[in-house]
Amino acid sequence: MSDLGSLFFRVRENGAAVYRVDAENRQRRLDMQQIAVINIRNGDVKPQGDQIPTAAERNEIDAWVVARRKVVEERRIDDLLRTTDHLNLTAQWVQTKATDTQIDLFADDLLMAMHDLRSVIVRRKADGLIKK
Repeated sequence: MSDLGSLFFRVRENGAAVYRVDAENRQRRLDMQQIAVINIRNGDVKPQGDQIPTAAERNEIDAWVVARRKVVEERRIDDLLRTTDHLNLTAQWVQTKATDTQIDLFADDLLMAMHDLRSVIVRRKADGLIKK
């Protein structure tokens, strides 16, 4: 199965469900059998039912976990950069177009979230300076 790969990873909130893909059957259709569940935070791989990943499948799963962690981290940084853009766009909108009624709908929640974020960032930066 060089085109599709032998495993399919259905991404979940904290990892993936791993399926063994079989296209070599009489009906010539794809069969997928779940063989494991992965938790990318702690690296746990739990076999499902009586399906135990082979050594080659386990190597493929381990490589997927490493690659997935990298993707998640890259997306996290990108989300933070987008958040900065959103805050700038929001400030521009509030300054130029928002009505008092619109501002009343979100101002308190947004101000509290920004205050909380600012406090956390200042604390972390101060801790970093102390460690240096």
